[in-house]
Amino acid sequence: MSLNSPGILAVALVTVLALVLYFWVSNSVGSARGKYKIAAPAMTGHPDFERAVRVQANTLEHLVPFLAALWLAAWFFQPLVAAALGVLWLIGRVIYAIAYRRDPARRGLGYGIGYAATILLLLVALVGIVRHFVA
Repeated sequence: MSLNSPGILAVALVTVLALVLYFWVSNSVGSARGKYKIAAPAMTGHPDFERAVRVQANTLEHLVPFLAALWLAAWFFQPLVAAALGVLWLIGRVIYAIAYRRDPARRGLGYGIGYAATILLLLVALVGIVRHFVA
């Protein structure tokens, strides 16, 4: 697999966008901390700050398995499929972040999209790994 292949470049771009998303939600915590005058190391205070913290923490919790699954699926299955599922994950996480900040009860759609994308990435990675064992 060439590093110059369109599929690998797409997976690399999705990886960069996932990290940009993480920095965005992390910066939201810092902004909310300043806006509501919540001094570090406090993790509670104004509800808007607490929602920003939860979005950031949940994004980090999901980033690790997502990135591992993304690259395993790209390597062992098909990079463009992995990249497409990665874009789906990104869309889900953006929906999640915006919805959670507005009303935590409405976070389900974005969460579900991101979670499903990660599970699908794991499944296609597993299919690819099994195919390599059998071949």
